[in-house]
Amino acid sequence: MRSAAGLPFLLEEGMEVAFVPPVLDAPRRARVGEIVPQGSDFLVFFDEVSNRSLAEQLAGCHCLVRRDELPEGVLERGTRGIVGWRVEDREAGFSGVVTGVVENTSQALLELTSSQGVTVLVPFVDEFIEGYDEEGQILSIKAPSGLYSL
Repeated sequence: MRSAAGLPFLLEEGMEVAFVPPVLDAPRRARVGEIVPQGSDFLVFFDEVSNRSLAEQLAGCHCLVRRDELPEGVLERGTRGIVGWRVEDREAGFSGVVTGVVENTSQALLELTSSQGVTVLVPFVDEFIEGYDEEGQILSIKAPSGLYSL
C-alpha cells in the first residue's frame, strides 16, 4: 500500500477500513492487523483478509477510514502542508520548491519553482510521486519527460 497523494501514510493497527470500490466476494470492511514498512510503501495485513486470493481481489482498492480515527489536524493540512518542501526529480534533473498547490476539480496541481526561477505545474497524482521525506520535507517526483519544457 501507499498513501494518497498529498497525505502521509495514515493507517494504524486496529483501525477499521472500508474497501472502495467494494469487491463482490471479498470483505467490504476489515481491521488493520499489522503494518510492515517496505521502503516508501507498506505491507498491510487485515484481520478479515485471511488468504492470498482475498488479498489479490482487493488489490487496487482504496482504504477509507472514519474521520474520528485520523490524527488530529491531518485534514486541515491536506496538500497545503507541503508548500515550502524541496522537490527533486533526479531523472529529469529538476530541483526546486513547492510554491503552491492549485486545487482543481480533477486533481490538484503542484506549483513548482525551479532553482533557476522557472515555475511549472505538475499534476499531483500517485503515478508521479516517488516518495516523501517528511522529516527533511523533501518530495521526490518522476514527471513525464517533456513536462518541464511546456
